[in-house]
Amino acid sequence: MYGVNGKILEVNLSTGVITKKMPDDKYYRQYLGGRGLGMRLLFDYLPHPGIDANDPSNPLMFMPGFFCGFPFPSMSRSCMVTKSPITAPKHKKYPNASTVSYSNMGGFIGPEIKYAGYDGIVFVGQSKQPVYLFVEDEQVELRDATKFWGMGTNAFDKAIIDEVGDRRFESAYIGSGAEKGVRFGSVINTAARAAGRGGTGYVMGTKKLKAIVVRGSGMPDVFDHAAYLSLLDKSRLAFGADSESKTNWRYGGTANALQFSSDRGSQAVKNYSEGTFAGIENINAHAARKQVWKRDFACFSCQLACKKSGFAKGAYGGVVHEGIEYETGTMLGANLLIDNLNGLHTLIEAADDYGIDIITLGNVIGFLMECYEKKLIDASYLDGIALVWGDVDAALQMVHKIGRYEGVGAKAARGVKFLADDIGQGSADFAIHVKGHELAAWNVQGYAKSFGISYTTANRGACHMTGGEINGQHQSALRDTLGACSFASSWYKGDLHYRHFIQVLNGIELSEEEFNLIGERVFNLERMLNCREGFIREDDMLPERFFKDAYTSGPQQGVVLDRDEFVTMMDDYYTKRGWDLKTAIPETATLEKLDLAFVGI
Repeated sequence: MYGVNGKILEVNLSTGVITKKMPDDKYYRQYLGGRGLGMRLLFDYLPHPGIDANDPSNPLMFMPGFFCGFPFPSMSRSCMVTKSPITAPKHKKYPNASTVSYSNMGGFIGPEIKYAGYDGIVFVGQSKQPVYLFVEDEQVELRDATKFWGMGTNAFDKAIIDEVGDRRFESAYIGSGAEKGVRFGSVINTAARAAGRGGTGYVMGTKKLKAIVVRGSGMPDVFDHAAYLSLLDKSRLAFGADSESKTNWRYGGTANALQFSSDRGSQAVKNYSEGTFAGIENINAHAARKQVWKRDFACFSCQLACKKSGFAKGAYGGVVHEGIEYETGTMLGANLLIDNLNGLHTLIEAADDYGIDIITLGNVIGFLMECYEKKLIDASYLDGIALVWGDVDAALQMVHKIGRYEGVGAKAARGVKFLADDIGQGSADFAIHVKGHELAAWNVQGYAKSFGISYTTANRGACHMTGGEINGQHQSALRDTLGACSFASSWYKGDLHYRHFIQVLNGIELSEEEFNLIGERVFNLERMLNCREGFIREDDMLPERFFKDAYTSGPQQGVVLDRDEFVTMMDDYYTKRGWDLKTAIPETATLEKLDLAFVGI
C-alpha cells in the first residue's frame, strides 16, 4: 500500500492488550483517513445503537488525516472520533441515544502518529487507574499516569517531556476538567491546539486515559516519488508567494474576523440576542497585536502561522499562552459583553488549563448571565456569584466552578440543555444549542442559509464548520478526512487540487465527481449512525430565540427568522440530499449510490 501505513493501533484499556490491526483496503479507498476512516471504524466498533458514551465499548479514536506526515503546507490535522456524551434526540428511542462526535485539531500529533507507523489509534475499554500510552515506533505500552492525574494542561505539557526525556515526542492530553466530569472537556496538543468540540476529552477522562505520547521515525511509501517532489515544490511555491491572504492570517489569525463579524451583525453577542458588539474595538485583532501579541506560531509544515502568544500588562496581566481567536474572543468576550482584553485572555488561559471547550463554556456562562438578569435564578443558585454582563471576575469564578466541577459548576458542566431543563421558566427558548450541542460564535439572524443550515444539519450537533450548502458539507468532510486545514483551502485549486495529491501518494486516480463522492459518503454515514440512534427531522431545528427575538442594533436590527421560510429551506435541502422529507433519513437509493446499504436502522 502507498500513502498509508495500513495499520491501526487498538488499545484495550480494560485488559491492557494492544493489537496492531490492518483495515480492509476498501476502507482506505472509500474513506481515506481522518474523519472518514474514523467513522467507518466507529460503525464497526459500536455493536448496537444506544450505547452510553461512558460505556467501555464506546471507542475513542485518534485519526490523523490522510495527508498527515507529508510536508505539504497546512495538511497536518487530525480528527478525534467517538460517540457524543453531550447530544440527545428530542424523543429518545434509547435512553443513552446520542450523535456521533468528531473533533478536529492541528499541531504536530497527527504527523507523529503516522511516522510511528499507524493510520490511527483506537482506544476501547476503561482503565482502573490513570494511564498514558507511550508509542515509539514498534514500542507501544501503557504507563502509569497517577502522578499526572489532576494536573492542568500547562503543567502537564512540561511534565510529560521531563518524564520521557526527549522533546521530540509529541503528546495529546486532557486537563483536570475532563477528568472531573465536564461533559465538554477537550483534548489538547502542544498546549495551544484543541480538539475542543463534542466532548472527546470527557470520553478520554472516563477511560482514565490522561495522554498519548508518540514519536516515530518512519514514513509511508509514496506511489510516484518524482511527481510527489514536483507537487511538493509547487505547493510550497504557491504558499511562499506574497499574498494579502497569507499576510492577513499571519497578522491576526481568526481574530481578524472579530471586527468583521461584529460590523456585519453576525457575531454572538449577549447570549446571541444581538449580532453587533459595541466594545469590539477593545478586543479585536488590532488591539491584541498592539497590546499583547509578541509571537506568531504555526502547526506542522504551515506558513500561515495563525496562532498567537504574548504578554499582557496591568490588571489580569501575565503570560498569554494562546492569543484570542475568533471563537474564543467572541464566546468569552462579545457573548458575555466583556471588552477587557487582558481579562479576556485570563479567561481563555484558565479554560485551556482546565482543558474545556471554550465555545460551549462561553455559551453556558452567557445563558446563566441571562437567567440571572431575568431573575430566573439568583446568586444562591450560582453559589453566591453575582453573574452580571461584562464582569470578568464573575465569569472567571464560573470558569473555576465548572473546571473544578464544584457546586453550580457540576450542573453547568452538563451544558445549556441540562441547565435549561433544571431552571425551566421558559429558559429553553434562549438555551442556544442544537441536539444538545451548543452553537459556535457565528449568529444566525440574517444568515439562515449559511449558518442556520450548518448548525441544524451538522452530524455532531450544532457546528459552524460543516458548511451551509450540500457541496460545502462534502468539502468540509473531505478536508477533515484528508487532514487539510480549511484556512488554506483556497490555495489548493487547479493543478494543486487535493485529488492530485492523493494520486501521487496512493496511486488512486479520482475524477472530481469520485472525489466529492467520498465526502458525501462520509457525511451520509454519519447521518445514518445518528438515525439509528433515533434522530429524525424534528431534531434539525434552531433554538426559539432566532424565530422570536429581533436584534435591537446593528445592520441586522429588527431581523428574525421566518419559521415557514426556514422549513421550506430545509425541505429543499432534504430533497437535494436524497433524504426522506418527513423523517430526514437517507433514502435507500442514496445509500446504495454511496455503498452504504450495510448501515441499517
